[in-house]
Amino acid sequence: MKVLGIIPARYASTRFPGKPLIDINGKTMIQRVYEQAKSANLAEVLVATDDERIMAHVQAFGGNAVMTAAHHQSGTDRCFEAYKLHDEPFEYIINIQGDEPFIRPEQINLVAACFAHAGTQLATLIKKITTAEELFNVNAPKVVINKAQEALYFSRSPIPFCRNVPNDIWHQQHTYYKHIGIYGYRTDILEQITQLPPSPLELAESLEQLRWLENGFRITTALTEFETIGIDTPEDLLKVQQVPGE
Repeated sequence: MKVLGIIPARYASTRFPGKPLIDINGKTMIQRVYEQAKSANLAEVLVATDDERIMAHVQAFGGNAVMTAAHHQSGTDRCFEAYKLHDEPFEYIINIQGDEPFIRPEQINLVAACFAHAGTQLATLIKKITTAEELFNVNAPKVVINKAQEALYFSRSPIPFCRNVPNDIWHQQHTYYKHIGIYGYRTDILEQITQLPPSPLELAESLEQLRWLENGFRITTALTEFETIGIDTPEDLLKVQQVPGE
């Protein structure tokens, strides 16, 4: 099974411009993500960027990078362009978030392992929710799965609704799952989903994976026990500066 890891990394960010190049205890964020991805069972790792500064930096530390267009609305679209620009075919692609510097190689491998089953079209990770705060956090998308471990729906709201149960103990009455934003694609499926227009559910929740579900594609999930640490704001950076051993 030949798997390509792609790390989308754009320079512009409303909340944190230039964040791929920020220093985290002696290394840039993009270098940390790249090194974690290189430790996974991937045939190759590639940074897909829209900025010469990021491109030059990745090449300077010995990484592979490709320049993509600035107009992409999602990392999925950027991944597909990067794959088209690449000169080698792959069966599967893992979209590794460029703002999660401490992602574990085991998590990347877990997504890739979903494609050992021939019917898998798309794959992602989920994690059990253990607190009411996390359950009701609109910035932490939730996911409902079926018995085949496929996603039924993603929402920023807690789903399902626990009737006649106080909100603060919902997570004790039902197993809720948080979505961890790493994606795997079969390459032919990736091409198909990038041709789809935004869907009503996607626009309502601002979650691109709903576009895929709404158009009949299947998303296989795998359960991880590890939390990811995303950096969206300067305040998030202050938190990760305190990560022990980093």
